[in-house]
Amino acid sequence: MKDSSSFRDRHKAHRWLIARRLSQFGVLALFLLGPAAGIRIIEGNLSASMTLDVLPLTDPFLLLQSVLSGSLPVMSGAVGALIVLVFYALVGGRVFCSWVCPINPVTDMAAWLRRRLDLRGNSALSRDLRYWLLGLALLFPLLTGVIAWEYLNPVSMLHRGLIFGMGWAWTVILAVFLFDLFVARHGWCGRLCPMGAFYGLIGSGSILRVSAAARDRCDDCMDCFEICPEPQVIKPALKGAAKHVGPVILDRNCTNCGRCIDVCPQGVFRFGTRMSNGAPLF
Repeated sequence: MKDSSSFRDRHKAHRWLIARRLSQFGVLALFLLGPAAGIRIIEGNLSASMTLDVLPLTDPFLLLQSVLSGSLPVMSGAVGALIVLVFYALVGGRVFCSWVCPINPVTDMAAWLRRRLDLRGNSALSRDLRYWLLGLALLFPLLTGVIAWEYLNPVSMLHRGLIFGMGWAWTVILAVFLFDLFVARHGWCGRLCPMGAFYGLIGSGSILRVSAAARDRCDDCMDCFEICPEPQVIKPALKGAAKHVGPVILDRNCTNCGRCIDVCPQGVFRFGTRMSNGAPLF
């Protein structure tokens, strides 16, 4: 009974982490089934794909760059981008970052190792820098007709590399890992990635939200701030300056990853909706 209880406790403490990993590796597996086993459920990559020869999905960030470069999208590409836009507008754009993006396990590993090695130093890079890089990523194709960002995008490089062969993409992925490990905690996703910034803007008004629904239980252990890749989003909901400040985390940079739910021993956090002001869904 003790072992069974211990297993249940460990599962409860990591349930959203387990769910995220199943989602990330499940998506990757669906793409790999074609080249590896000839089972073609999804063909293509995260930039553009076709599911069961019926459902097109297109990265709207890439499509926007393509349009700015002077290329008009085909109908399936435009429809695929619209589907993705609507989905992430409802569930939260940064859900892509924590539940789909193949770079997330890399940066999570760097964050875990930082904690294990007790590396406390951090970069002074502003979290707004990603929005400036987003602007540059969109301005460059407008001025030159070249989608330059896709030559550097670690997300696309890693996903395509795992399917078609990594090549020098390993160098870029290693650079992201070392940057997060030694330079800035959650540095790539939290300070530099223009793709994450774009999806954050898409999901600014999303319905699905994390809520500090039981914030009266908070004992100020700070574990949620330590584990969160965007800790600045927690304080307004957890420590509202006035009673009218609700417990729902409304910041567009929240990734809906569930880390705060997993780590909080007091059960302060829940998934809910922006309208419920804390009523939990799960």
